[in-house]
Amino acid sequence: MTAPHGQFALLLDLAKETSSEKRRDLLRQVTEVFVENDNARTDKEAELFDDIFAAVSADMEVAVRAELAKKIAKSNAPLSRTARRLALSEIEVARPVIEKSRALTEHDILDVIERKGQEHMMAVTKRDDIGERVSSALVNRGEDNVVASLLENRTARIDRGTFEKVAERAQANPLLHAPFVKNQNAPLDLLNEVYLQVEQKLRREIMRKFHGVAPGDLADALAASKNRLSQAYGALPQDYMASVEYVDGMEKWKPLEPANLTVMLRENRTTAFCIAFAKMTEVDVTLVLRLVDTTDLDAIAMLAKGAGFDKSLFVTICLLIAKDSANMNRAQALGQLYSDVSQAAAQRALRFWKVRQSAKRAA
Repeated sequence: MTAPHGQFALLLDLAKETSSEKRRDLLRQVTEVFVENDNARTDKEAELFDDIFAAVSADMEVAVRAELAKKIAKSNAPLSRTARRLALSEIEVARPVIEKSRALTEHDILDVIERKGQEHMMAVTKRDDIGERVSSALVNRGEDNVVASLLENRTARIDRGTFEKVAERAQANPLLHAPFVKNQNAPLDLLNEVYLQVEQKLRREIMRKFHGVAPGDLADALAASKNRLSQAYGALPQDYMASVEYVDGMEKWKPLEPANLTVMLRENRTTAFCIAFAKMTEVDVTLVLRLVDTTDLDAIAMLAKGAGFDKSLFVTICLLIAKDSANMNRAQALGQLYSDVSQAAAQRALRFWKVRQSAKRAA
């Protein structure tokens, strides 16, 4: 071990040396003493190293600083100024320090996000101590791949407001779909909001989360959902008012029955079907119009299962919507699709759509 007076001599030599080659050799020696060997220096000596490195680092080559950065990233030495300077350097120097160094404060990390680019932000997403302020800054400034990496970080803390921003971005950005749905802390009502945009495999993942939710958590999510009502999906069809009168006229004679739905579809009264289906499932008619327009049979299965429709009725409705009523193989596949949806999970998910509909009526 280098004697104390030898340690200070190394630091002084490093501060005075102008030759880049000799400076590199001295830096390696100093690093071994002050960084790699925690027992070889006091905090005061580490502070001195911090000061001297800050003064000479600007003249060091990238390769030298990159070598030092890897060691600083693993060290427990209180080298905050050194770590900060490295974190704000070129990405090949900054990456290990940003990802691992404990010498960086939250303020340092926020400064990196504010001052540097996407590669530096991507490195931030790999840390295991990301707090809510850092998550918010990453979502505000980061591109989709940065946000996706943040969502995949199991230790990152993300608050409700930041999750809402991610949910809004996920509506139009498929890259965020899987990381958002699979994030263990994503709010249930926000998962419900992206349900229509994601692929079938991810819809199953959302249904599994609804199936296992505790009653209290579901109540909290429903309350949050009331504050985030979705907008109408588009203009109403031209025959909407006439279809409303048609359905209202039917209801004057007797309550709507499931059999009425298939009759409407067979008579090509698609808008009337959507209105009646929305009434029977207690959801917003604009949602049903959208599902029928896009032939989203998977989502229709969720609504039908949650409302307690018979499987054979669901299959018939879907075949009529898809204009494929003679296809027996398709019928069997649809029947299996319906069976795969858990009724309990579907009912929980359906409650969010009902909340939106009731709030819309109240407004």
